[in-house]
Amino acid sequence: MTEVWFYQLQRRRLEQALPSLVERVRQRGWRAVLQAATPERLAAIDDLLWTYAEDSFLPHGAAKDGDPELQPVWLTLGADNPNDAQVRFLLEGVAAAPFVEQGYQRLIILFDGRDPGFLDDARAQWKDLRRIGVAPAYWAETEEGGWRKQA
Repeated sequence: MTEVWFYQLQRRRLEQALPSLVERVRQRGWRAVLQAATPERLAAIDDLLWTYAEDSFLPHGAAKDGDPELQPVWLTLGADNPNDAQVRFLLEGVAAAPFVEQGYQRLIILFDGRDPGFLDDARAQWKDLRRIGVAPAYWAETEEGGWRKQA
């Protein structure tokens, strides 16, 4: 069954945490799909993955780039998985439940715990996933900027 992991940002913003999580996925040899909720956020993530570090970038593509099968990381607003990803990142309230039976190794829900709307949404998703028989994991951000599994 697909693993579902919640990552609650407490200290950093999504732009600061997302690249390192995607890097970890890539280090395992997995492909990823990053699904954003708005075109503006998708464009910002596109820029971020090229520029987040002076000495590094994460190769990726989106519909405007074409050749999805060649992209290790695919950016989307929809439910597509054209690069045959094993991991799907769900950002800013994108629902995980529709993807539980889609053959992913892992679904990652990354949310800002300081935003009441995103926090409420994450809690609702947790309950919905439990209701359909999924046992999600919860990771909290540490003061050092790492992650500690809480549940």
